[in-house]
Amino acid sequence: MEISKGEFTSIMGPSGSGKSTLMNLIGCLDTPSSGTIFVDGEPTSGMSEEELAYLRNRKVGFVFQQFNLLGKLTALENVMTPLLYRGTPLEERKERAEAALERVGLQERMSHRPNELSGGQKQRVAIARALVTEPSLLLADEPTGALDSATGLQIMEMFEQLNTEGLTVVLVTHDLNLGMRCSRQIHIRDGRLEGREHVR
Repeated sequence: MEISKGEFTSIMGPSGSGKSTLMNLIGCLDTPSSGTIFVDGEPTSGMSEEELAYLRNRKVGFVFQQFNLLGKLTALENVMTPLLYRGTPLEERKERAEAALERVGLQERMSHRPNELSGGQKQRVAIARALVTEPSLLLADEPTGALDSATGLQIMEMFEQLNTEGLTVVLVTHDLNLGMRCSRQIHIRDGRLEGREHVR
């Protein structure tokens, strides 16, 4: 399987088919038992955990179904966190996090903690956190699964806009309607890629 720069690809299949495992392999969260994965042209085979963490921090942005925000931190502090691990100076971390939150329309919510935000706002914070490192690839695992349909559609439109701006987006979903909005659909069943694939 190959995903080219600038694509908006959905990975679809029934529950338990291996969608999230495939995403974890692409994002270097899991190690393949065989074969080779290249991220932005770099082979990941043989990389140490430290090297993989370094690659993830610079090349890949993650958005998850349950947001994975730190409850004691504000939206701004949550978005600054990946840059902390990179060693970015405080003032630059703050400036870049503010810009990322503005990009997702949350400039008025920067000082709010997760329990003061709606589900859609939490997911926007998670997207801003994924974008703040300026990744080559954005991986979204069921990002609308915990949201109502109207909010989920807004989040989907945000991914579409990011892709229009040139970001490579891979969306894992079991929602056929959302998956078919992507320019390419890959189907997986029982841990294997199916022969049918659609590109528009």
